[in-house]
Amino acid sequence: MTFRWAIFGIIKAIYMRTPPSKEQGDINSTDERRKYIESLDAETRHWLEEDAKYFLHQALSTPVMNVLSRTEGPYIYDLAGKKYLDLHGNGVHNAGFSNPDVAAAVIAQLNEQLAFTPRRYTNLPAIRLAKRLIALSPQGLDRVLFCPGGSEAIEMALAIAKQITGKWKTLSYWDSYHGNGFQAASVGGEEHFTTGLGPMVPGAFHVEFPNYYRNPWGLTNETEIDELHLRQIRVILQRHPDLAAILGEPISATPVVPSAYYWNQVRELCDRQGIFLIFDEIIEGFGRTGKWFACEHYVVPDVLVLGKSLGGGVVPFAGILTAEKYNVLQHRSVGHFTHEKNPLCSAAGLAGIDYIDKYGLVENSANLGEYLMQGLRELQLRFPIIGNVAGKGLHIGVDLVKDRGTKERAVAEAERVMYHCLEQGIALKVIEGNVLTMRPALCITRDDCDWILDALGKALTEVFED
Repeated sequence: MTFRWAIFGIIKAIYMRTPPSKEQGDINSTDERRKYIESLDAETRHWLEEDAKYFLHQALSTPVMNVLSRTEGPYIYDLAGKKYLDLHGNGVHNAGFSNPDVAAAVIAQLNEQLAFTPRRYTNLPAIRLAKRLIALSPQGLDRVLFCPGGSEAIEMALAIAKQITGKWKTLSYWDSYHGNGFQAASVGGEEHFTTGLGPMVPGAFHVEFPNYYRNPWGLTNETEIDELHLRQIRVILQRHPDLAAILGEPISATPVVPSAYYWNQVRELCDRQGIFLIFDEIIEGFGRTGKWFACEHYVVPDVLVLGKSLGGGVVPFAGILTAEKYNVLQHRSVGHFTHEKNPLCSAAGLAGIDYIDKYGLVENSANLGEYLMQGLRELQLRFPIIGNVAGKGLHIGVDLVKDRGTKERAVAEAERVMYHCLEQGIALKVIEGNVLTMRPALCITRDDCDWILDALGKALTEVFED
């Protein structure tokens, strides 16, 4: 293990000079992470060392925390055979890991000897997936374009907005993540993905996302908070009439859940000034928030960006939905990706959607989300460390605080809670340093929810009593 701990020492020394952002997740250089690694069996530690030897090291990934042997339904299993209910899944597992219907569709597509279609040709799986998405989506989203990943889908959405409006500036939100492509990182609101890269794509303005629990004015009235956030947008619009698009997640990844009033006002501003409203639902789409698409809680965007679970939890795939009236760029190519109409990915995506529909997983997300939220609110009554519980469907965040009055983030405590839960087989993710995020597969059961609540209660007892 000498090599392993040498790596930890080097990384920790670097981090002490430039502390990494915890906005996107729990970092891999803490003492709690080191203790967790030491608790693993010898075979797992061996493979962790092997992994660390060959992959580039990054604050939020390599070195990694464990080695998985398989993933199935809402669960993941490590090399030692321990089972975890995974509440992160990188957002790809709405239909469950290793979904049998998706796997069968992929195998069938491979057996048909149509796993790839060169550009200039199409195929039936791609057409069928496009038709299915249009049928599912809110009325008015009638055209589709696919690509390999979410960052590329963001690029396509912004390209369409800029080409059609003839304008080039954008407005998006601080603390948001839209991918690591240069423009996707530019419109994203996290310095972790831009610092050190030099000049980014120009014209990318940012405002604060409406946050009712952590608003900077200490207000409690939602409409008053909304108006102050909307004022930030209006000020930028007054000074930058060449704005092409406003881009945001309808419900943030934290999650923060804006009011309907907020997005209605943004929609009106966009309509009035000829600006595209682009919703990034790479995480929130396909039933995550208790509806097929999170925008159904609010308004219809000009472009809806999808990814992650679009690949059925098996293959990487993403894309956009937009309106028929924007199908006017035949003289340009805003996508032009090699896997633009990949039949294997399309077959997986269609099978994943059909599975979610067949087994009522959107409704399950809404119902169990409310059940889980109620249980978390009951824990909030018992534990003052829980400052806030927020979410829609199975897209939930628990904000841990040192003091409910000051709302100081309980960063160290959140990490300890995460590892206590991990010991009990519940794999949470911490973002923003102190928010426990819960995004399980939509196929979980009420028993799984009770497991989450029981494990969290025990973990909070351990940390709170310390």
